Amino acid sequence: MRQSNLLMPAELHAYMMAHSTGPDAVQERLAERTKEFADVAHWQTAPEQSPFLTLLVQTLGVENAVEVGTFTGMSALAIARGLRPGGRLLCCDVDDTWTPLAREAWQAAGVEDRIELRIAPAIETLRSLPNTAQVDFSFVDAEKTGYWDYFSELVVRTRPGGLLVFDNVFRKGRVLNPSSEVDDAIVDFNDRLAKDDRVDVVMLPIADGMTIARRRP
Repeated sequence: MRQSNLLMPAELHAYMMAHSTGPDAVQERLAERTKEFADVAHWQTAPEQSPFLTLLVQTLGVENAVEVGTFTGMSALAIARGLRPGGRLLCCDVDDTWTPLAREAWQAAGVEDRIELRIAPAIETLRSLPNTAQVDFSFVDAEKTGYWDYFSELVVRTRPGGLLVFDNVFRKGRVLNPSSEVDDAIVDFNDRLAKDDRVDVVMLPIADGMTIARRRP
């Protein structure tokens, strides 16, 4: 299994994974199948992130979740597994190239009936949702230049105490020395989110950096 946290020595990463809940057969197969998309396989949710997402969702008692950026479905699988009975996950992706593989994994894991997948620009899908605070949990791992727009649509639809989670907030360390428009966008997002008085924010060194924002009452 790949090491996804470039800031952690390989030996320590292996130790961490050996002392965490590991992937099951469905996740292992999905990881292997995703390697077929060699040019973009690195988009897949890191192995340490899946159990973390499931644990967050379970602890929060999530009934209504949203994901922005689904790819081959690893993060959606992790979220769906943690939902309370009757819970639902709305997945937003703009491309159906990889989502058939996601559907296979969801079906194999027995969570397909908990997931609704919409293929369309995510911002349009989010704006079509009821403008009420109904979302318990959201996970964003999509086009980085759109992070602030996604947050803006999700935060007003998130219940007090709900969580919004954002991936790749380190940009492999390039937030310290931005070298592209995408890096600049994440730096701007990180700065604005940290100052937003609607949420409490913590940035964690998990994989390529994850930020958790809790909607304030």
